[in-house]
Amino acid sequence: MRFRHPDGSTVHLAYCTNVHPAETLDGVLAQLRDHCEPVRRRLGRDRLGIGLWLARDAAHSLTADPASLRSLRAELDRRGLEVVTLNGFPYEGFGADEVKHRVYRPDWTQPERLAHTTDLAHLLATLLPDDVTEGSVSTLPLAWRTPWTARAANTARTALTTLAGRLDALEELTGKSIRIGLEPEPGCTVETVADAVAALTAPPGLPSPRIGVCVDTCHLATSFEDPHTALASLAAAGIGVPKAQLSAALHAEHPHLPEVRAALAAFAEPRFLHQTRTRTAAGLRGTDDLPEALATPDHGPGAPHAAGPGLPDATPWRAHFHVPLHAPPAPPLASTLPVLRDTLALLVGGPHPRTHHLEVETYTWQALPPDRRPRTRARLADGIAAELTLARDLLTDLGLKELP
Repeated sequence: MRFRHPDGSTVHLAYCTNVHPAETLDGVLAQLRDHCEPVRRRLGRDRLGIGLWLARDAAHSLTADPASLRSLRAELDRRGLEVVTLNGFPYEGFGADEVKHRVYRPDWTQPERLAHTTDLAHLLATLLPDDVTEGSVSTLPLAWRTPWTARAANTARTALTTLAGRLDALEELTGKSIRIGLEPEPGCTVETVADAVAALTAPPGLPSPRIGVCVDTCHLATSFEDPHTALASLAAAGIGVPKAQLSAALHAEHPHLPEVRAALAAFAEPRFLHQTRTRTAAGLRGTDDLPEALATPDHGPGAPHAAGPGLPDATPWRAHFHVPLHAPPAPPLASTLPVLRDTLALLVGGPHPRTHHLEVETYTWQALPPDRRPRTRARLADGIAAELTLARDLLTDLGLKELP
């Protein structure tokens, strides 16, 4: 979906296909037929943007066979789909029964990550619509936080600098400009936007203007970052926002209450990590997964928090669980949609957009509590279309005009 910003530029809205994980090229083609085109039809659009996820094997197949890449581009056109951004965070195995920490490997200290991201940039340069010259790729925020040494940081910086040089050469060759966004995520070396600023501006300075930050509004909210402060720090450091992911986290206002803990427990599942955070007088506290947070003893209303496992429960909790934008959980839980609204207003509500690429990324539809999961492809397509409709309404409320 395309929108005209009041300054005359185009803002793209897509949804990320990692919600339909496929490891092979055949699987990607099936995604387009079985999921993406039905979502487009539900929206009544002639054209729909998708944030394509290409796993290692699928990307390798396309890189090795130019004819297959041309066929993919033709299939996108035939089904009324377009790609201006790729999700390069997961490398492989995102459809596994247990993903957890696997999603952070290989990291930016390993040559496989540089090679894969280089391949994605070259593929995107071919997949971009003819009238679009800029593409974006989101990637993991360097690595999971442990272990991380000065040597690892230098290795990652060297890899990003090498990538930036390759992207320069790619633009010279194709006329297409591809930018990369590190995606801060709780538990990672770069957990927050503030961490991203520190990492990217460490001596000898920003590796390249092509390397920026992908702002994920679920991650931003989970870490209790203030959108105004976060985006102001990026602007002050001269760091761009190649793309933003529109997503909402799980919010529990009163985690000490038994009924709230029971509601949270329904979202504890074995496939993905659901890092959980709370903001206390002593600073941000967190666990690497929701079950660890729920290990906190249940004190009941007004009881003091005792030492022990888990999180302090006297202040609100937020969990890294991408809940559907249009369907927040029922009370006593809520979502962080207000954080998304505030961030979006800062990104595209001003005189000029801070980013031109927006992506709805709710990959957890099948990880929702059983009574909330879509049971058919049709129900999943309905849900994704509803999320995109909400995002569209937010954009038009900010003064952007939807284009045909």
